[in-house]
Amino acid sequence: MPVLLERRTRLPPDPRSAGRARRMLQEALRELEEPGEPPGDVPGVDADLVDTAILLASELCENAVLHAGTEFEVALTVTDADLTVAVTDRGPGPLEIHLAQPRQRYGRAASHGRGLALVQRLATTWGTRHEADGRHVIWFSLAREDRPAATPAPPAPPDAERVWTTAEQARWLLHVPPGLVDRLEPSELVAELVRRLRELLDAESVSVEVDEGDGTGAREVARDGSPDPGLSTGGEIITGIGAGSDRRVEVRLPTTAPLRGVLRVTHRIGGSAAADPERTRDLTELIAYRVAMAVESQWLRAVDQRRRSWMTYLAETSELLGQSLDVDLAVAVVPQVVVPRLGRWCAVHLVEPSGGMRLAALTHADEDALPELRAVLDPDGYPGLPGELRTRLTEVVRDGSAAVRFAVPTDGIALPLRARGRTLGTLLVGRPPNRSHSPEDIVLAGDVARRAALAIHNAQSTAAHVAVSQALQHALLPRALPMVPGLDFAAEYLPASSGSDVGGDFYDVLTVDPSNWLVSIGDVCGKGARAAARTGLVRDVLRVLVRDDRSLPRAVERLNEVMIEAGDPLQFCTLAAAMVRRRHRGTGGPDRSHGTSRGGLDVELVLAGHVQPVLVRADGTAELIGTFGTAVGLVPTVRLTCTRHRVDPGDTLLVYTDGVTERRRGREQFGAERLLTVAARAAGRPAVQVVGAVREAVERFSTEPLDDDVALLAVRAAP
Repeated sequence: MPVLLERRTRLPPDPRSAGRARRMLQEALRELEEPGEPPGDVPGVDADLVDTAILLASELCENAVLHAGTEFEVALTVTDADLTVAVTDRGPGPLEIHLAQPRQRYGRAASHGRGLALVQRLATTWGTRHEADGRHVIWFSLAREDRPAATPAPPAPPDAERVWTTAEQARWLLHVPPGLVDRLEPSELVAELVRRLRELLDAESVSVEVDEGDGTGAREVARDGSPDPGLSTGGEIITGIGAGSDRRVEVRLPTTAPLRGVLRVTHRIGGSAAADPERTRDLTELIAYRVAMAVESQWLRAVDQRRRSWMTYLAETSELLGQSLDVDLAVAVVPQVVVPRLGRWCAVHLVEPSGGMRLAALTHADEDALPELRAVLDPDGYPGLPGELRTRLTEVVRDGSAAVRFAVPTDGIALPLRARGRTLGTLLVGRPPNRSHSPEDIVLAGDVARRAALAIHNAQSTAAHVAVSQALQHALLPRALPMVPGLDFAAEYLPASSGSDVGGDFYDVLTVDPSNWLVSIGDVCGKGARAAARTGLVRDVLRVLVRDDRSLPRAVERLNEVMIEAGDPLQFCTLAAAMVRRRHRGTGGPDRSHGTSRGGLDVELVLAGHVQPVLVRADGTAELIGTFGTAVGLVPTVRLTCTRHRVDPGDTLLVYTDGVTERRRGREQFGAERLLTVAARAAGRPAVQVVGAVREAVERFSTEPLDDDVALLAVRAAP
């Protein structure tokens, strides 16, 4: 393919060489825009293509000056298809420098290797070549688009040092093609504008400093040229100071608060900028608006990304805090979500009922520092809370105020954990590495503290509710079973829920007189406070009726009347009630099996909708006994049958709730047959072992959690 244009120039390793290379490329490419041939012979070069080529060539030239430190050559080749620029030096390539220095760099040096990143993104093709004689070549090509032929004009001889008019200077300074702007990051655009300003003014250096108002101070976002030895960055935005301040022009960037910035130009001794200060300030102020737009755009983008990140963080925090209603777990999660996002360490103190403070949770980014930190933050430890910090925490708890800063044991902030108008404790957050908490950090920590306080309050309320429910559950069961010579009582209760739901299953043993006992077990429909109230009603009313010398069937009928009067048919109850009487040896009637008188128990049994009890014989047999009747509290009139049974010495009467037989494993139930088998194997054992054998079999039958309460009560006649 014929070459339309070819130029080469050799330049010294001088900071101004990049500008000379740019001018050479501009003047060379202008020849194609203003050819002397007739129209249509040579297509013109697109302006966007020219700007992109000059930008990439500038990056490669500056990399050669910064990293190679040797004389370098710039070559331009233009054909009908593409435009190629090659930069050749004799030093290590920028990619080698980048790989050899992976540490964080600041200022202009922070962009080493950035030219290659720009080349990779903007060039059509690019590559590197290492010659045997030690030369390193970096080249790129840009594909040309077909354009209408340029209007012929008189040829202009190349003039690398041509003086530009003021309009040309302003246009070149500010005009960056939209296509190129879209492909450049804001920081890269600022660097390009700074480079253009320095080249146009022939200044010693041009830099941009920005303070984002986050407490970290000012930082340099772009620089072209050597740093000013009399001026340090990283603090407040400063102007008019430093060595040779008369050589400096500083213009504040017109940005929106809290963003602040300054564009600083340092004159070269004897340069054109020092000779014409008004022109220098005018051009600096002119480009400051364009720089401010790019800086603010980048800042707003970062703020938006940061806020999106915070929203995601807060959503995840809420999800983690809401996963447990256990107080200890809820408190333990809080420091884990704070560290290291908001600080190096975090501690949670909770207010005790006595008014004191206790360290409830603590974590540190460095686990080795935990023991020392715990010793300082634990009020009960040694040396304990420092006096200043103790005073601050007391103020936070008393006033429920906003964040309070402290300096001991390290810098940090203390926030109240306040929910439902009550302060539950404090949240302490140590400062992040190498900086104090910014206003944004404090706002975010306050939001986390409010969410944590609400989660802890909910967990504490749930714990209190569970404690009340468990106390109520235990109150519905007998505190202890009677200790009677010749009789052996045993019972177990397995609630389906260990939380705030009170089950409806119950059992009871009432000593009517020294020879008679009322044994009852039941299951009230439903759970919760209503079921607990109905359970207490059934148990207490049955006790009163039996003590009033009513027969067992009549007592159950009267109980049904009382429950019907309550007017809540959904709260019915199944009940198994047995009147157990001691039968003394030699005083009872004839034995039905052997025709002789012997000891044991006589049992009158009434089943009101309840499952049949199991009578376990001492000889190893087991059977279901009793006749089904109507559940109480369901209909006005119940049908009941009282059956009588003999429990011989060594026999056991086992009553239970349907949570035993209806225990599921998939579609299979534990069932009555399996219950009889288990009970028969435990024949002849004490009552506690019979109950234990059934409970173990029920639990082993399925690994799933219980879905219904299980109550077991056994009465054994001593052999």
